[in-house]
Amino acid sequence: MSDDELEQIRKRKLLSMQNRVSDEQRHAQAEQQIEQQKQALLAKILTPEARQRLNNLKMVKRDFAEQIELQLIEMAQAGRLPIPLSDAQLKSILIQLQSRKRETTIRRI
Repeated sequence: MSDDELEQIRKRKLLSMQNRVSDEQRHAQAEQQIEQQKQALLAKILTPEARQRLNNLKMVKRDFAEQIELQLIEMAQAGRLPIPLSDAQLKSILIQLQSRKRETTIRRI
């Protein structure tokens, strides 16, 4: 290979890497914007105590808490939730959802 060919390959590779980085940045910005919108909606839906409970849950069970957040937003938009949702009401919703989970038992034979 000649030096010109190597230089062209390097330029293509550099351009490819720059495109990938810019795509990742756009994706990260889009995710951040969605998260900000979600948090703004939750601030309207939940009382401060309920938001704190949800944030505490998010530290322990991130996936479960994110599912709850989406469900709360959907229910509020459909008008099926009292706004603002108090901590006691959120707690009862969480208990109902937790009870739906399948219990795992181990039996020794």
